[in-house]
Amino acid sequence: MRVMSSLRWKIALTITAVWCAVAAALGVLVHNVVARQIVGEVRKDVDRELDHALGHYQYGTAHGDVNLSLDPPDLPGPLRKLVARGLTGSMVGERDGTPVMWAAAPADDKALAVWIPYESTRHRLRDIDTAILVSSAIAAGVVALAGVFLAHRISRRLTTTAAVARRISAGDLDARVGFPAEEDGPHGRDDDGSRRPPRYHDEVRDVARALDSMAGSLQKRIEAEKRFTADVAHELRTPLTGSLAAAALLPQGRPKEMINDRLKALHLLTEDLLEISRLDSGVEHADLARVELGRAVQRAVAATRLEASVRVIRDTVVLTDRRRLDRILANLLVNADKHGEPPVEVTVEGPVVIVRDHGPGYPPELIEQGPQRFRTGDPGRGRGHGLGLTIAAGQAAVLEIALSFANAPDGGAVTTLRLPVGRLTYGDVR
Repeated sequence: MRVMSSLRWKIALTITAVWCAVAAALGVLVHNVVARQIVGEVRKDVDRELDHALGHYQYGTAHGDVNLSLDPPDLPGPLRKLVARGLTGSMVGERDGTPVMWAAAPADDKALAVWIPYESTRHRLRDIDTAILVSSAIAAGVVALAGVFLAHRISRRLTTTAAVARRISAGDLDARVGFPAEEDGPHGRDDDGSRRPPRYHDEVRDVARALDSMAGSLQKRIEAEKRFTADVAHELRTPLTGSLAAAALLPQGRPKEMINDRLKALHLLTEDLLEISRLDSGVEHADLARVELGRAVQRAVAATRLEASVRVIRDTVVLTDRRRLDRILANLLVNADKHGEPPVEVTVEGPVVIVRDHGPGYPPELIEQGPQRFRTGDPGRGRGHGLGLTIAAGQAAVLEIALSFANAPDGGAVTTLRLPVGRLTYGDVR
């Protein structure tokens, strides 16, 4: 059922159905025209026989080659009534169980009737109908194959375009459909070298070109944003380091504490921006080692010195980068502590780690689109730069960890980390 609902089959079935309707209409039309012609020829023959018989009847002679009779009992009723009104007519009927073409005319208040065999005419009409049906069936098969071929070409190009769109959505901004801009054959240019306009309008090609253009524009904007982020972070790092050193020389007091706090916050923001720029550039590589997941999570939570409970339901050993895993967990816990409400719970069940708080939960935009830098969404989650979750998502991508965000039914943000099952192993642990 799913296959038959695809676009290619819909197009093929539509083309076939339209052809069958046209073939049926043409078949009925041809049948009527041919049948009228053949039956008309038979009527002419029987009318000629009737004129012949009337001539012999008037002169009182007989004609042995004509089948005639006065008031025959097999004469059809409508024809008998027609003759009673003084008219002449003909129609198809039967005589002794055999189909014949009757013709009758009034003669001395009686019906003078003649008949000729009609069985062969019926066979001719039946053969013509069979020929029409067979030719229509063959033509329908050819049209169906042509429709499948045409629909396959359209569907294949649309499928390719959709696949490239999914790759772009997944982050592969280098993906392109790459359909030719013009399909003009070997003579696509004029004598002066200018391109000729396409010989026909291709909507699928237009969609593909629009998608490629959109991907190119999006890639340029994102790369410009990445360069700007990296440049700003690098430019700020040196003066911030000097400012921190200079602030250390200030006399003790409240002004020094305020300056140091602001400078440290700005320094952390700069380091986060640098880390994001490295993650965006794709140069980060994981230093994999076998790690006992439950113990690693307990150590990472303890290192943050935040109020959070750890529950290990089922421990396992995974192949991962412990430093990056610690960074992910630390950012999630800091986010829960800053924007959520206690208690903060961390659960380990096999290769799955769940971090949950009991605050207002994640905003719908973050759940649907994922974390984005400098966007915190719902004010209920507090103020911030949105870099912590962005870094966690970037580090998770390096480790090939599936990171998902949701809200608990009874309230609170829930973040789930699923380490790749294919990397599970056992042995010496770190």
